[in-house]
Amino acid sequence: MNNASAAQDEYIVEDIVNDIAPRPVSKAEMMKMDGYHIMKGMMDGLMPPPPIAMLLDFTIRRIARGECDFKGPAKPEFCNPYGTVHGGYLATLLDSAMTCAVQTTLPPATACTTVELKVNYVRAVPGDGRMLHARARIIHGGRKLMTSEARLEDDDGKLYAHSTTTVMALPLQPQG
Repeated sequence: MNNASAAQDEYIVEDIVNDIAPRPVSKAEMMKMDGYHIMKGMMDGLMPPPPIAMLLDFTIRRIARGECDFKGPAKPEFCNPYGTVHGGYLATLLDSAMTCAVQTTLPPATACTTVELKVNYVRAVPGDGRMLHARARIIHGGRKLMTSEARLEDDDGKLYAHSTTTVMALPLQPQG
């Protein structure tokens, strides 16, 4: 791959505030878009993020074909009774990044869903607001089943968890 095409296939955003409000995108419009452009539209703020991302305050930071990085804060609101971030929040951040890494490779009219998720927690995450980064990439891209892996680190590169998933492609049917 030459540098020009590599630049087209990777997109990074740094806390950009868009003047354009996200607008709902109809299923008919999404059926015409490949997974990479759907993810890019969400990252650019041209399309609304999924409700889970708004609820848990995480965002897409970078995409490339077969890769996706999410970031989310380790907020006190996400802590278990012991004051560390709940494993479910960490798993959701990892799962979202890995599934979206797969989504970047899918053709139009194709969604995907997690069918298996494995998370290895290697240390507790303090609920002190530190930014967490889930960096995901595809391991295997089949036609129906794909596998992906991710690492969850803080700004200093300290590893908190790593994960693998199996994702299934789902052909979408036009409505009407």
